[in-house]
Amino acid sequence: MVEVKFHDIGEGMNEGEIIHFFVKVGDEVTVDQPLVELQTDKMVAEIPSPAAGKISKIRYQTGEVVTVGTGIIEIDDEKEHAVEEVQQGKPVQEQGTMEQEPVVQNVQKRHHRILAAPFTRKIAREHDVDIEQIQGTGPARRVTDEDVYRFIETGSLAAADETPEQPIEPDTIAYTGMRKKIGDNLTKAITTIPHVTHFDEADLTKILAFRNELKQEGESISVVAFFLKAITIALKEHRVFNAKLDQENSVIQLLKHYHIGIATNTEKGLVVPVLRNVDKKSIRQINTEMKALTKKAQDGKLTTGDMKDGTFTISNVGPLGGMGATPIINGLQTAIIAFHKTKKTPVVMDNDEIAIRQIMTMSLSFDHRVADGVASVEFTNRFIELMENPKKLLLEMV
Repeated sequence: MVEVKFHDIGEGMNEGEIIHFFVKVGDEVTVDQPLVELQTDKMVAEIPSPAAGKISKIRYQTGEVVTVGTGIIEIDDEKEHAVEEVQQGKPVQEQGTMEQEPVVQNVQKRHHRILAAPFTRKIAREHDVDIEQIQGTGPARRVTDEDVYRFIETGSLAAADETPEQPIEPDTIAYTGMRKKIGDNLTKAITTIPHVTHFDEADLTKILAFRNELKQEGESISVVAFFLKAITIALKEHRVFNAKLDQENSVIQLLKHYHIGIATNTEKGLVVPVLRNVDKKSIRQINTEMKALTKKAQDGKLTTGDMKDGTFTISNVGPLGGMGATPIINGLQTAIIAFHKTKKTPVVMDNDEIAIRQIMTMSLSFDHRVADGVASVEFTNRFIELMENPKKLLLEMV
């Protein structure tokens, strides 16, 4: 008799769970034929037969945990019988010949090998589920906890199988015309200009109060008109942001006109009509012309002349929401500023009192080849100063 033990296979484990027997009592086995499969903490291991013979005893059942050194199976290698038969005067070869037929059948019979963690097997046992009836959906067809629970829930093998997901054809939008033009321009800008984005915020409480006073007096002025005027004043003082980089001649052109592009969302996509010579116009004029340009954009009536020669761009996305973004510079310009959502925010004032203020966030993207971070901070600081002190803005009127 040969005792088959759970021996140390060099993985430092102390015990393993019996997850499958490849043989049963009475089976004939050959040397190295897999007998039992065990799950350790690190791997699934098969224990092969150390000798040829007949399985005479299996000491444990599937699911039981055994320690290293434990004898699991006994194989009758017939040596003892041979001795007995010899002692009794019976030819050993004759007895062996009679039992060769079932040997072939038993060796060919192999059980379906199931990969699953011990805990998964435990779940199956506790619910009286034969884990071999479950088709695994994990790596290498490993049965997962979810596979077992799904099987328990549906109660059928078919339901446990993964139903192949049918491909769903997506809806499509033609990437042509204006959409493609916008995409091409943005791709060129983001891949050729080293963008840097500077974030800041401004307290609009006073300018919004001033705007409301004007409204009560019958003068409806968009807050964007104030933005445009303040930006233009800041651009005149920080000309590097109203510039164009001429790489061919290795110069930065400081432009002397202030044509401000206004990023406008339309049904056909983003367009940027240009309000020309903003520095020479009053806030009222800016407001009137800006609204006319926006309407032309919404009606799809912008001409080529309405959208050329911009020197700086603003994007007012605040009414749509959002706290920040990294706008992409438009064309050959140096910078673009985006105005984001304005909301009531508790602010610690100079006298250490807390007050509710209308705070707007904004982001300035600029070409780092033309301008540096310090210049961007100085530029936005000036814009903030003008927006937070309407009287200073009025002093700059031409």
